Amino acid sequence: MKKWFMKNKWMVYVLPSIFLPIFITMYGLVMAVKESFADGINSYRTVLTSTTFFESYVYSLKISFLATMISLLIGLWVTRIVYKQLTKTEWKVLVWIPMVFPHFVAGYMIVLLLSQTGFVSSFLSHFQLIESFTSFPLFIYDSFGFGILVTYIWKEVPFVVLMLLPAYVQMDQRLNDVVSTLGGSKWDRFITVEWPWLAPVVFETGIIIFSFILAAYEVPALLGTTYPKMISVLSYDWFYEGDWSRRPMAFAAMILVTTTIMMVVFFFSQLLSKKRYRLMKGNGRS
Repeated sequence: MKKWFMKNKWMVYVLPSIFLPIFITMYGLVMAVKESFADGINSYRTVLTSTTFFESYVYSLKISFLATMISLLIGLWVTRIVYKQLTKTEWKVLVWIPMVFPHFVAGYMIVLLLSQTGFVSSFLSHFQLIESFTSFPLFIYDSFGFGILVTYIWKEVPFVVLMLLPAYVQMDQRLNDVVSTLGGSKWDRFITVEWPWLAPVVFETGIIIFSFILAAYEVPALLGTTYPKMISVLSYDWFYEGDWSRRPMAFAAMILVTTTIMMVVFFFSQLLSKKRYRLMKGNGRS
């Protein structure tokens, strides 16, 4: 027994760090499911037939999808253009500065910049480029969610760069030279060489960002409009308002969000497994 322990003592240090987060997550999920069925299936029936929930759900999906796609595109473009410079510490620090700030702080900075009484509107008004503060476009607290989008894009682009940089560094650039020698364009090099190598990392990063934004609370609560609300804000309101009968609805709403995330993860996991199999077989484009 002692001999086995000496060979496997690393498990004593590793297992608690793995077990504790899994236990807390599963316990919270089980309790949420239990509370969502406090009045049977009535809470799910009420939520699924609620116009407020439906519009908040669609609004949340729209914000999450747009922020994820734009972040991926910008992050991929930045990494592809300047990945050689990003291997240097000073460039890494410059790109990853936004990651230092919590999302709530980033959202508050967007308020200071883009609100109708913020820095940008004050600057434009001072130089008489707009008539008054009220002439400045409504970029935050708007129904489209522009302020929420800008905040998440600003925060998630460095994360995309962080995930893609190792892939670009490890990529065999000689393959790009082969495509160029054969007369291929930049687009041909990207589709033929880079994309099959990057696709798994891009999809995995997109899943992480989409799941995070869909369930996040602080930025939508700070920058969102009163209607429609992100689903996390709506659930929070249902949980903490005076009517306790709405609490099972709040849990039901978040269980539905969790189900959505799990479906997205399952779908892309299947897609990624096929992509990796084709890449191993040397046919990443099929």
